[in-house]
Amino acid sequence: MDKKDSKKEVELEENITDNLAEDMPKDENADNLADELAQMKDAYLRLMAEYDNFRKRTIKEKADLIKNGGEKVLSGLLPLQDDFQRALENIDKSKDIEPLKEGVNLIYNKFQTFLQQNGVKPIEDIGQTFDPELHEAVAMIPAENEEQKGSVVDSVQTGYTLNEKVIRHAKVVVAN
Repeated sequence: MDKKDSKKEVELEENITDNLAEDMPKDENADNLADELAQMKDAYLRLMAEYDNFRKRTIKEKADLIKNGGEKVLSGLLPLQDDFQRALENIDKSKDIEPLKEGVNLIYNKFQTFLQQNGVKPIEDIGQTFDPELHEAVAMIPAENEEQKGSVVDSVQTGYTLNEKVIRHAKVVVAN
């Protein structure tokens, strides 16, 4: 407990004592008053200790969550790392390029599936109306017709959302 809490505790005890003195008739036994005050002090101190423990536990849990929050995702990426490592080892050994292409495509598809399972989705962009919430215009070209104005005609870099929140804007070329 810090000094501010100690000062508040002393003030609260004084207020309780004053209120009890006002509420009790003058002819009541002083021992009853002292016992009641001791019980209230004990209850107050227990409540303050419980709150302090709760606060410390919450801070520790939050720090652990921040420190290890990405553990699930990183653990899911390890099999992909293994697949890439095997592919790289086999590049030099293989004479036929077709199985290597197939292997890399399988790894890519596995990675796409992993991203989707974790709530990451690509932003649809080509043919869509330019939306500054989703897209970042990196170039503008003249529109071929009136219908094409303000729409995305090419994607330079795919954008992604995580659970409906944009985590990377799509870099696009817009017809103007």
